[in-house]
Amino acid sequence: MNNSLQTGFDWSLVRSFLAALDQGSLLGASRVLRASQPTLGRHIAALESQLGVVLFERTGRGLVPTRTALQLAEAARGMESGALLLARTVSGAQTRASGTVRITASVPAAVQLMPPVLARLRQALPGLQVELVSSNQVSNLLRREADIAVRMVRPDQASLVARKIGTVALGAYAHRSYLARRGTPRQLADLLQHELIGSDTDNAILQGFEALGYPVTREAFALRSDDLLVQWQAVRAGLGVGFAADYMGRGEPDVVRLLPGLLKIPPLPMWLAVHREIRTNRHIRAAYDFLAEALPRELL
Repeated sequence: MNNSLQTGFDWSLVRSFLAALDQGSLLGASRVLRASQPTLGRHIAALESQLGVVLFERTGRGLVPTRTALQLAEAARGMESGALLLARTVSGAQTRASGTVRITASVPAAVQLMPPVLARLRQALPGLQVELVSSNQVSNLLRREADIAVRMVRPDQASLVARKIGTVALGAYAHRSYLARRGTPRQLADLLQHELIGSDTDNAILQGFEALGYPVTREAFALRSDDLLVQWQAVRAGLGVGFAADYMGRGEPDVVRLLPGLLKIPPLPMWLAVHREIRTNRHIRAAYDFLAEALPRELL
């Protein structure tokens, strides 16, 4: 048997092995695990490669376990029992988590991204009460004004622990009523002929245009505001072309993403940060772990 197992073991391979053993076929195992047959086939092949043995004889009627497979089954079921016990223990600890967790996020994320995630958090952790703070100030964590922060820049303070949980895609957007009035831009240069919505003091959009080879000044913006929600509402009102995170455009059938294949804006990283001294607090850690799993799915 391959000694490489002493350095680590992938539980998903064992789970696929047991399902195939119990069901007698990849089709039956796929129904039980709700996974594709090719995936389960790769899992079993990978496990056989790790172990250096053949676990199943493939026949027209399905999978016939070898003697080795039957010998390994008892140990594998012991692993299964341990994994299920661990899952129940973690689930019970999360269910018992109670208290108040204060979360701070940038204004667009707090308004658009966080509410559906927090609704699921409350269902999973009903003992938690949530305080949501819309703010861009990382210092909230340092002054203990918040427990967890969702940020677009990585905090560099040594007392904070930050975890990158995904990236935020950005694009140019306009309302259908505006496009019906002014036409749809087909090339990057066409944007300069449109009514643009941008920032007042923040130069990020201007720098983006310059990087694309189109240097412009703030006078190119028909509307200027440093409030990103104001910019988005202006887009929704049909005022002009604005720039926003893709998650803002979801669920807005009358707002169109422009030049998706041509306008390539570098995505922004999203970080989840917590103060080093309180990350072991049970209810804060439960909320932190939930957000670390749930938020990346909202960014896809």
